Amino acid sequence: MDKTAKLFDVWANTGRSEDMEKGHGTTVNQFLDKLSLKENFTFLDIGCGNGWVVRKISQKPSCIKAVGIDKSKMMIKNAKSKTLSEKENYLVTDLETWHTKEKFDVIFSMESLYYSVPMESALAKVFKLLKKNGVFYCGTDFYSDNHLTTRWVKDMNIPMDLRSEKEWKKMFRNVGFVTRSKHVIDQKNKSKWKREFGTLFVIGRKA
Repeated sequence: MDKTAKLFDVWANTGRSEDMEKGHGTTVNQFLDKLSLKENFTFLDIGCGNGWVVRKISQKPSCIKAVGIDKSKMMIKNAKSKTLSEKENYLVTDLETWHTKEKFDVIFSMESLYYSVPMESALAKVFKLLKKNGVFYCGTDFYSDNHLTTRWVKDMNIPMDLRSEKEWKKMFRNVGFVTRSKHVIDQKNKSKWKREFGTLFVIGRKA
């Protein structure tokens, strides 16, 4: 098991998965609530943690299937224990070695892609997993423009790929995505960076 999976197993066992849900919830929910999702869509969450985004999306009538993957066995155990719908499915796997023929209309990831170092191979796999005209919504608080989060790599002591917003967008375009980005801020948060920089969402559509 790699260092990242070990760390997240510990976090899952100590309630950190629920803390992460609360910590990311404000900006992620703001973002997700504004998405216009087509009828009968399939959804994948990469690095799903305790499954809170999968549960939220699975409640939408137009969602026919919502899958969450995470390399932490304990995170997936947590997610399965909270299942609300038959549409949900959770798997222990990392993105790059996951063998599946399934393709998705919508793929989401919050604070997980940068644990693949470098990110290019993970992003190429996401592109492959999307249907034509499918969209990848990738959220991150860890980007070099947001200088107050760059110390996370030292704090966590696991491999993390730090890029600027410009570099994120370039990477998405190089893989083949039609790309744009959006910042979602949390104005009432006590953390200065959440109020000023917020969560960066890089959005890639597979044309």
